[in-house]
Amino acid sequence: MGEQRILKNRFTDWVASLPSCPGKRHSDDCFRSSSGSVGVAQQLALVFKTVLLCIFITTVPALGDDVPDYDREARINEQVEPYLFDGDAVWLSDGEREFLSVHIEAEDSRGAVILLHGRDVHLDEEELIGPLRVGLSEHGWDTLSVQMPVLGKGKTYFDYLPILKYAHPRIEAAARYLEEQGAARIVLAAHSCGVHMANDWMNRIPDPPIDGYIAMGLGTTDIGQDLQTPFPIGDLAIPVLDIYGTREYPRPLEMVPYRQELLKQNGNPLSMQIPVDGATHFFHGYGEVMVGKLAEWLDGFGQ
Repeated sequence: MGEQRILKNRFTDWVASLPSCPGKRHSDDCFRSSSGSVGVAQQLALVFKTVLLCIFITTVPALGDDVPDYDREARINEQVEPYLFDGDAVWLSDGEREFLSVHIEAEDSRGAVILLHGRDVHLDEEELIGPLRVGLSEHGWDTLSVQMPVLGKGKTYFDYLPILKYAHPRIEAAARYLEEQGAARIVLAAHSCGVHMANDWMNRIPDPPIDGYIAMGLGTTDIGQDLQTPFPIGDLAIPVLDIYGTREYPRPLEMVPYRQELLKQNGNPLSMQIPVDGATHFFHGYGEVMVGKLAEWLDGFGQ
């Protein structure tokens, strides 16, 4: 654990040392008083306004982006569920509300893979998650693709940070469902923002109820936004696959050696990195390639 704390400190220092990408940053406004005397009435009015503002900010968090956009998620579900050609729609509960998932059972199943999609897409997006949920089932793995919490279009990594926690009970509900279905083993596979959600979940629980972890596009953020979700892969005892495109964004590629260090600390013989030649962060046009690479890695679990 001492070595892990050193690695985490190195992570913080290393991220801070990276050159900042050009881009806009948000700045906070502050109250400023003009020079000269201000009447008592004006001072009281200013204090009153300030108190009201503080009360508003602290008591009405739901008006911001601290909660998912459930209306948008409902629209996504309405557009996706009727057109699911492979698998069965399964509505699971996170303890407060139901969410959509789609389950495919494989013949002679060797286990199950939970799939978490990225930002501004859905549980059956056609470039990566859709091909994986169908293709892996043809290689002997049940798949359960989960609709993740969403915000409005155009939101950034920093915008999503407050709602990462809403993914935790969905991941746990998916794992419980697969256990109830008799899955021999459960592997979590996440892409892009789904990786941030998976990492945030694993950083907060001592022993995640999964048997393997596949991270696709690990460590990507928006321009000018430093990574705030540490990689849990060094703390995990389970096998980890870090798979990325060679045309990934520059900063995640700069993180490859650091992630390799963490995989060595992980120590599981199945843990490895796999670069996908020519692929971008989104793996456009590489759906079938990714099916093959993930299926080959999953073969390491045996029958």
